[in-house]
Amino acid sequence: MCCSHMVDQEIQTFCRQKSCFRVTFADHSLHVCEVHLRSVMQMTPCQISLFLCLLSCAASFGTRYTPDWDSLDSRPLPEWYDEVKFGIFVHWGVFSVPAFGSEWFWWYWKIALKPEYILFMVKNYPLGFRYADFAPDFHAQFFDPDEWADIFEASGAKYVVLTSKHHEGFTNWGSPTSWNWNSVDNGPHRDLVADLGAAIRNRSLHYGLYHSLYEWFNPIYLKDKQSGFKTQEFVEKKAMPELYDLVNRYKPDLIWSDGDWEAPDTYWNSTGFLAWLYNDSPVKDVVVTNDRWGAGCYCKHGGYYNCADKFTPGQLPNHKWEKCQSVDTISWGYRRNMKLSEVMDLPSIIKDMVYVVALGGNYLLNVGPKADGMIPPVFEERLRGIGAWLKVNGEAIYATKPWRVQAENATVPVWYTSKSSTVYAIFTSNPMQNTFKLLTPKTSHNTVVTLLGNPEPLKWAPLQTSGLIVLLPDLPFTPAEAWTLQLDEHTLFTAILKHYSLEEWKTFAASHPECLEHVAASSGSGAADLEKLCSILEAIPLIQYICLDVANGYSEHFVEFVKRVPSWTEAAFALEMLQKLLVN
Repeated sequence: MCCSHMVDQEIQTFCRQKSCFRVTFADHSLHVCEVHLRSVMQMTPCQISLFLCLLSCAASFGTRYTPDWDSLDSRPLPEWYDEVKFGIFVHWGVFSVPAFGSEWFWWYWKIALKPEYILFMVKNYPLGFRYADFAPDFHAQFFDPDEWADIFEASGAKYVVLTSKHHEGFTNWGSPTSWNWNSVDNGPHRDLVADLGAAIRNRSLHYGLYHSLYEWFNPIYLKDKQSGFKTQEFVEKKAMPELYDLVNRYKPDLIWSDGDWEAPDTYWNSTGFLAWLYNDSPVKDVVVTNDRWGAGCYCKHGGYYNCADKFTPGQLPNHKWEKCQSVDTISWGYRRNMKLSEVMDLPSIIKDMVYVVALGGNYLLNVGPKADGMIPPVFEERLRGIGAWLKVNGEAIYATKPWRVQAENATVPVWYTSKSSTVYAIFTSNPMQNTFKLLTPKTSHNTVVTLLGNPEPLKWAPLQTSGLIVLLPDLPFTPAEAWTLQLDEHTLFTAILKHYSLEEWKTFAASHPECLEHVAASSGSGAADLEKLCSILEAIPLIQYICLDVANGYSEHFVEFVKRVPSWTEAAFALEMLQKLLVN
């Protein structure tokens, strides 16, 4: 709204004073300025208001995407997805009733004609028993969505993806195009998608939905397949109506598409759906999608890339990606013939997660609930173990970026992640010695090394060319068998802020005025100024990132910071003080 009141001359004058580039949104053209922090601090309140208004207008105009891959692939991935890093996959459906072999039970029994599946049916079910006869036994009588959500939250996961429909075609919501083959009309007689979604969102987790485009035995799909996919009756009457219904009804933050590989994306009308999803859907600004939209799309088109189940790249990919992995290494769905030796142990899961995050990926870990709605205890135990490890080491996982070097093997194998100027070195085996070499990091006299979970700085010494040798304390016991060293470039003030909350700092400073005076003297500021700074910054959780921005002379978090400060005067004062403090 504010842009309509701006005079073009004002914009031109403002942008001539700053470093600018031009961005075009449909028929609207805006100057969006890349502002160096020192320039921001020299702005008048009027100029800053103008700058924020420009940013607001840029966001409101948005971009219209056309139904072609060049346009759709240009859409930036919503930031939340890269920040969360770890999610839970849930495979649940009628296949959870026979609970034998795999969630592909129906296919292996009737199409692949695998002997073990045929024998299982002969031994346990009467002649003439159909797959559809399993559905009434999908009772979900013990399904408590809040209990599931508590377990997922305790795991440290930040998003959850539920199978809304697998290849068997049974929908876990009352799909209007799946009469009597859905969880409302049959089996549980409840909307499983809605029930779990409400519990997940009550815990501020992101909610995604898996959806299979094709259905093994749907006669309409098989008719289209027989035509060489020259007809699209199944897409028009079943696949697309269900996807639109899922988005409009449940507003998922993520759509995990699958079951696409038998036909090209032109058969599925994938680009048309994605153009609507990105332009006009109720989740257009936040939704994330994967790359399974038709034969040939894997690792090429879509939002982030899955590439293949359990995809494991050998080097840093140049596109955001996700590894989906299952705690049960044989099946995605629950199976009663699962053996403990086939279940990933906690150290293996953590090692896999660290590898994925170091290479810039997200880790989506699958569990298969039972038909009665219970999550098997061995899966719950693994999930809670992950959460316990992340409580200590999550800083090295969440919202991190791949570092310039992803791994090294000096004392023991190490995986690196980073966050602004902080580097994390995660090692997944105990070195069994007190000294620990890191060959890659470059150090300075301001380098501070700590072990996550222990705030005390560790002693270290530089190596001859690059790297350092660290004197390790006794490593605390952890079932995950993984620990993290944190390397920071600290000034006095950032070191204080790193290890103490602002409230703790104020309390400490009140009882130790000599400390406050020492910090003030080191930065050329007065104690009163520091006290005022603390009061301004109180309850601003971005403080550590702001410090790093100021230290680096850039303003990555400036806009969010300014939104949280009560007035422009206080914002300018705080930034000026931080700049003084962070150069000492």
